[in-house]
Amino acid sequence: MDYTTQAIGFKIQKTLRYFRLYGVKRTLMKVKGQYHMKKAYETLPVLSAAGDHKGRIGLIGCGNYAYSNIAYYLEKNSKGTIRACMDKDIAKAASLYESFGLHYYTDDAAKIVSDPNIDLVYIASNHATHAEYAIDCIKAGKHVHIEKPHVVTRDQLDRLMAAMQEYPDAKVYLGFNRPRSRLFRKLQDFLAQESGPLMINWFIAGHKIPDDHWYFDEAEGGRVLGNLCHWTDLTLHLVGLENAFPCTIVPATPKNAKSDFVVSVMFADRSCASITFSAKGHTFEGVREVLNLHKGNVLANLTDFQRLSIDVVQKRYRFSSRYRDHGHEANFVNSYQRAMDKNSSGENIHYVRATALFFLAIKDAIDTGRIVELSL
Repeated sequence: MDYTTQAIGFKIQKTLRYFRLYGVKRTLMKVKGQYHMKKAYETLPVLSAAGDHKGRIGLIGCGNYAYSNIAYYLEKNSKGTIRACMDKDIAKAASLYESFGLHYYTDDAAKIVSDPNIDLVYIASNHATHAEYAIDCIKAGKHVHIEKPHVVTRDQLDRLMAAMQEYPDAKVYLGFNRPRSRLFRKLQDFLAQESGPLMINWFIAGHKIPDDHWYFDEAEGGRVLGNLCHWTDLTLHLVGLENAFPCTIVPATPKNAKSDFVVSVMFADRSCASITFSAKGHTFEGVREVLNLHKGNVLANLTDFQRLSIDVVQKRYRFSSRYRDHGHEANFVNSYQRAMDKNSSGENIHYVRATALFFLAIKDAIDTGRIVELSL
């Protein structure tokens, strides 16, 4: 939904609701992001002659997510850390450049890739280009933070794995932010005290988007790769890679469904997961998500990454955050800090491969309506 075209009453209600959910500063940045997407220039801004810029980060893709999430949180935690940005739509690159005071902007990704002053590149372009830009950056000796999904085909995954193996000094980080949410980490602490398989149920209500949205272009992977991969990745974090494979994926999805999915998975350790994604209408408070889980003596409910309830036999634990915390800030900052730390490593290559194979297999199951057996 284009919020900038809505009636003033709707805009006020939306803003006030988001103040409660995300706080004033975060909400105002979300509002600015909406107008950033519509920014137009009669004359593009002239590059500043302010001299050397100390930022060591490049940003490829300057859409709303990059503007109101990546750039916002990086600048909040380390002002001046972004050197340059790129988008094929030069107006979006220019808008982000002006808003965050960067050294330069461009519509040519090669300029970011070849810039010797850039050590780390955040990639937030359209999904089909994530792996392509990442491979170019890795070969140029740069670290990369790849927004989800990091690949959209098995061929891209194979080539990304080959680049990571050929250039092991280039650190790779992924844009799966929710595992770094405070409440999710709290839940993981409780689960670590229990043994045995899990029973997992996710229900997600996502944004309704029009049929001509770019997510639905065949090359982009649709909403399974564009959205559902968040919760397939979270499920792997809950089960653990060492317990997950081989697994059996069973779809129960309407034929030709583009935005409504139900899929069940039985993992190697007999853990079971059911993931339901629904996008039938507008969700006024953004994406809504509920996790219900049972492992050993732990019964848990996580709602909208804001409220967590855990029962362990007779003991009851309740946790909450003042605002919704999907782990964005922690994930962006983690990538920057670890990339700049010579003693830190990137993501484990086996995890990068496994989480991609898992969401690609789920897409295959949903697209074909057939059961898929996945072994690594």
